[in-house]
Amino acid sequence: MKKLQIICLAAFAFLFSNTTFAQETEATNYDQGFRLGFGVNGGLPTDNDYDWALGGDVRLQYDLSKKTSLTLTTGFTNLFNGKKDAAGNDIKDLGFIPAKAGFKAFVLKDQFYVLGELGAGFAVTNGYNNTTFLWSPGIGYANKYIDLSVRYEDYHDFRTNQVALRVAYGFKL
Repeated sequence: MKKLQIICLAAFAFLFSNTTFAQETEATNYDQGFRLGFGVNGGLPTDNDYDWALGGDVRLQYDLSKKTSLTLTTGFTNLFNGKKDAAGNDIKDLGFIPAKAGFKAFVLKDQFYVLGELGAGFAVTNGYNNTTFLWSPGIGYANKYIDLSVRYEDYHDFRTNQVALRVAYGFKL
């Protein structure tokens, strides 16, 4: 029993000494800063109200650390429709401006990330004047200049949603 206590005490001392050495190394600071990205989005609505979506966006990103960032995204998205309503009238396309704030976390090799965004969508075309709450989780890959991502986007008051692919070019400001 006494030998077990000595082994446990030695293991604890060893772990404690490693922690102490780790504390003595110099910390390197990550160069926080802004990035700007311009993207093209193509999507497929997951319901039957619209056929497809196309849009463009601008994303401002502030890097909190090497692995985490805050984002602000806006642009224009159009949901296209080739269908008719019950009376035989064409259903109008819906164009809107999204305004989203988000959080991006790099999870693998500082290139693969998860992203969550919340915001509003402001309808601007074809007589629509609604504003909707929107939320958008996604996953992606980014390097120094290219950002590729897939996201789900839900437009609550527009009663639709989509799965979209984003291809973007970004750079450090």
